[in-house]
Amino acid sequence: MALYKRVTIPIEISARVEALGGHWHLLVLSEDWCGDSVNIVPIVAKLAESVSNMDMRILARDENLDIMDSHLTGTSRSIPIVILLNQKFQECGWWGPRPRELQKWVMEKGMLLPKDQRYKEVRTFYARDHGLTTMRELVEMLEACCRKIPAA
Repeated sequence: MALYKRVTIPIEISARVEALGGHWHLLVLSEDWCGDSVNIVPIVAKLAESVSNMDMRILARDENLDIMDSHLTGTSRSIPIVILLNQKFQECGWWGPRPRELQKWVMEKGMLLPKDQRYKEVRTFYARDHGLTTMRELVEMLEACCRKIPAA
């Protein structure tokens, strides 16, 4: 909740979402114990709240394994996963569990570190980034979906 209160959505991010028209639904698979979810879900919620053409719902990963298992990171049930649905509730894309740059670091260099040190570095990334990378990647996914599938 503290992070949610501090999140600011840049006007250019919300303007890009509003400019796409249609109505978009974000379905987020998450769990309260997940450090990445704690850092990402409040940003996604604030983004959805900042625009008139988007809403968000959160589902518990462990209670929705059928959905989770169709959105694996490799073979892992990594969260959070943000699923983008158009106004007809058709899936257009999905994102997660972390910003691409951070995920690449975790998989290549982070896994070589002891767990506590790796998580410290991950938390440092989130603190410095202020959710901007997550916002940009989500909006890019939305824009890509609009190019592929009309929002009708």
